Amino acid sequence: MKYVNADIIFPEELLKEIQKYVHGGMVYVPKPKGLRKKWGENSGSRKYLNHRNNEIRQKFSFGVTIDQLSDQFCLSCYSIKKIVYSKK
Repeated sequence: MKYVNADIIFPEELLKEIQKYVHGGMVYVPKPKGLRKKWGENSGSRKYLNHRNNEIRQKFSFGVTIDQLSDQFCLSCYSIKKIVYSKK
């Protein structure tokens, strides 16, 4: 995150109001809630894992065993069970 001097970006009245609460410290200003992205949305990890988990559920419904899925997807049997028996 890039450091920005408050003198440059805030109007003088707002800066004086902020200085009532913070004297020379650093303040983090979060993004508005609507602009925040969930984990993995930027990198595509979330999409990849959802696709993989759907494929695991589909194969399980066609009769592939948990041990076979575990070997095929390099996951523990416990992880496969969590994916297969989740409410999705």
